[in-house]
Formats: sequence, C-alpha cells, structure tokens
Amino acid sequence: MKTLSFRLGKTESYLINRLREKGFVHLTLFDPEAKDASSLAELAEKSEEMGTDGFMVGGSTVYFREMMDEAIRAIKSVSNLPVIIFPSNITSVSPHADAIFYMSLLNSLEWWFILGAQIHGALMVKEYRLEPIPVGYVVFKGETSVAAVGRAFPLPESKPNLAASYALAAQLLGMRLIYLEAGSGAESPIPPDVIRTVRRVVDIPIIVGGGIKSGQSAAEAILAGADIIVTGTLVEQDPQKLAEITDYSRRAAREREPAISRYIDEGL
Repeated sequence: MKTLSFRLGKTESYLINRLREKGFVHLTLFDPEAKDASSLAELAEKSEEMGTDGFMVGGSTVYFREMMDEAIRAIKSVSNLPVIIFPSNITSVSPHADAIFYMSLLNSLEWWFILGAQIHGALMVKEYRLEPIPVGYVVFKGETSVAAVGRAFPLPESKPNLAASYALAAQLLGMRLIYLEAGSGAESPIPPDVIRTVRRVVDIPIIVGGGIKSGQSAAEAILAGADIIVTGTLVEQDPQKLAEITDYSRRAAREREPAISRYIDEGL
C-alpha cells in the first residue's frame, strides 16, 4: 500500500515563496481568443518587464485546446515565468502549461461548473502531468462573461459575510486558494470591505481579479487582505499601468501585516 504524502508543487511553491519575499503576487491573465501568438509573446515580455510574477491563460469562451496550446507556447518562448491554466472548461486543459488552477465555481447554478468539468478533466490533468492547484472560485458581477457562461448566481457586494461563508467553505473543503472574481472588463473591482471580511475568516491566500485598473485599486485590495492580484487587458492598453500596479502593490504590502497566513506557515 502506498504511503500518502503531500507537498506543494513547483508552481504553487513559487507563488508562496514570492508572497514571502514581496508580500504579494501579481499575475497577468491572457485570453487566447483575444490575441494571436506573436502579440501574446510581445505582451508577455512587456508584462515581465513591468514586474508581473507569472501568467494565467484562459477565457470564458475558449472552445479549442489548440488555441490554448498555441498561446501557452508563445508565452513560454519568451519567458521563464510560470504559466497557469485558468480553465473555463475541459477544452482549456493543455499539456504545455506549468500548472492549472483546479477550480470549482462555487456559486454556479450548474453542477458542471461546480464539479462536473473537474471530474471529466481529472485524468487529463494527470496524464499531462500538470500541477493542480485547488481553488475555490466565487463570482460577484452579473454582467460579465464568466457569470453568463458559468451560470453563476453573483454574490452581492453589499453582503460581505456571504462571501466570507463561501470562502471559508472552500478552505474547509481543502482548497488552498480562494479567488474573488469581479470579472474581466468589470467596471469596478471587488470592494475592500468584502476582501477584509473574507480575510478575517480564512487562512488561505486570497486572489482578487477583475476591475483593477489603477495602482490605487490594487493597493486598496492588498491593504484589505488580498495576496494575489490579477489583471488582464490592462497591459494591452497601457503597459505603464501595470508598472504602476506592481509598484503600488509593493508599497501596500510593506504597510500591512505579513501576507503569509498561518495556514501556509504551518506547512498546510
């Protein structure tokens, strides 16, 4: 009988180490449908120059794995930073990535996005030797693509305790990250009060994405308790904005309490 053991994989360890070193992590999200391979490679280089710590690849409507393969290969041709799959469905699973956010869309009305896709894709993840990083995923904005495609029942921003309950449930179920999502192209980010309330009840790292368009909004998220900041289309519009976000984030991380939770420090 095999002895059951557990340890963090290379990419997750990298993220945790970056948290220890900097007090925050920035990830750049690329939608493979939005840009061709050469454009993605150019944007990846710019993002690394501006201080990003890694890349996420995925989109709400990625229907062909070849699109993911091409995008990931393009990014890896110009950067050694980790590439993490941000899956919308099993068609997002590519053997060329370093890891996959093995996510459950916790507030979906559709079983498929809570557990079905994860079951169907499990053997594929194992066969491709992808590093799975368990993530509880919660969507807030109802007018975004992720809410529509994932049939999410958006959480009200005025009820931060509800978000905290979802986040704590994710931690108690064994997920190692919680992702609070405003959605790509959202007009505003997750409110600091929501992040702060979630931070009070969970020990796992908090990812915040969507609607972060300035250094100030990134700093507010980090001061409220976010550990990982995700931005996407920003680098396409103005690479200097990404530099501003990483700079403000770095300063905010120095002001707040240490980012690494006791959950991580005690070795999971």
